[in-house]
Amino acid sequence: MQMDQSAMNRATNNPVVAHSSQAPAQTPPASRAFSNMRAVLYNALALAVVLIIWELLADSAKSPYFPAPLDVLAAFSQLIQHGDILGNSLWAHMGASVYRLLVGFSLGVALGVPLGLLMGLYKNLYANTRVIIEPFRFIPPIAWIPLAIIFFTGITRYAFLIFLGAFFPVFTATLVGVGRVEPIHRKVFQVYGADRLYILRHVVIPTVLPDILGGMRVGLGTAWMTIVAAELTGGEPIGLGRMMVNYSELLRIPEVVVAMILIGAIGFLLNEALLMTEKYLFRWRWQVSL
Repeated sequence: MQMDQSAMNRATNNPVVAHSSQAPAQTPPASRAFSNMRAVLYNALALAVVLIIWELLADSAKSPYFPAPLDVLAAFSQLIQHGDILGNSLWAHMGASVYRLLVGFSLGVALGVPLGLLMGLYKNLYANTRVIIEPFRFIPPIAWIPLAIIFFTGITRYAFLIFLGAFFPVFTATLVGVGRVEPIHRKVFQVYGADRLYILRHVVIPTVLPDILGGMRVGLGTAWMTIVAAELTGGEPIGLGRMMVNYSELLRIPEVVVAMILIGAIGFLLNEALLMTEKYLFRWRWQVSL
């Protein structure tokens, strides 16, 4: 039986089903701007302190294997202007790594979300297969390198390893999120005649979405940390992980540190993009304070 529109509106507007009938109080724009500016200043101060400590430690060590910030900056400038020892530009290395990450991460999300929803909704399915699923969660992606080298080539090899880093955090977050769906919400919609697909779209997925985004942030971090291992297996000369390994074999530590900093900076930016998406979609979650 299909649910008529007026009944659906009553169910959706029911205070039991809806998150809240009142919008949260808005922070004044001037206060938000001041808070944002203060956060930027504090972060800049923290960065300056770290750079000063780094410079002091490098100066006291006086070792070619402990480069100072200015040495790393000089190496970065050299890489920007002339590329690496093989003639590949720094932008090519960054672009290749980000592309591989996005392919593997997208595959992890595309499989982790529906499988988590399926096993969360049908708990017997998860209970009867968890002896197969759960052990794989504890195998680090780097342990799959020998098999990846044997069975895959090119982008599929990168995507497979990065997929392993992204899949399980997303799958687990989705699975746990389904368990938090209030049964009374589902029953209210059933009373008004909603079918399973409608309940999935309007009750389950909106409730689980914050958990999915949280799992995506964790999965993105794990997948990005896998990039060095993935690029060691690909046999291609470009990628930040490959560049870092190439320079480490030549004991050129400033270039290695440049690659490390870029990996961290790009990961930070990708995480901030997901965090901003989460804040935009779930503004009500960021209004709670003590």
